[in-house]
Amino acid sequence: MEIKLLSQKDLTEGLQEQLSKLYVQLNAELKQLSLEKILEEDEHIDIAASFQEEELIGIAMMANYKVISGYKGMIEDVIVSEAHRGKGIGRKLMEVLLQQAEKRKLDDILLFSGHHRTAAISLYKSLGFTLKNSGLYIKKF
Repeated sequence: MEIKLLSQKDLTEGLQEQLSKLYVQLNAELKQLSLEKILEEDEHIDIAASFQEEELIGIAMMANYKVISGYKGMIEDVIVSEAHRGKGIGRKLMEVLLQQAEKRKLDDILLFSGHHRTAAISLYKSLGFTLKNSGLYIKKF
């Protein structure tokens, strides 16, 4: 198994197809942007990907931004293929993103997780994430 940060040089049509199939396991109803579009500006996003041989088996993304309260990272779309869950791949993907956060000198890393995702929540807590007493509001366009 190999875990690496993706860059524009890694993009292929085959990788995009694999990501599209993997993403459906997280949420089949959400619209997907292409990896090419996501990686247009590398400094704004980190994508950790896990491969077994040539097969994409896991992915995690961190959007990077700055606001008046500091430099932030937002973890999004942590997905491990159903066939490979329970092997520590999610942890390894998150650890790569946490290392990137340290390199980027981020002040905070945020993430949202559904309350029903108990395995994911246990992972996040074991990595030092704590539940923030706040509400999440969304407006779709």
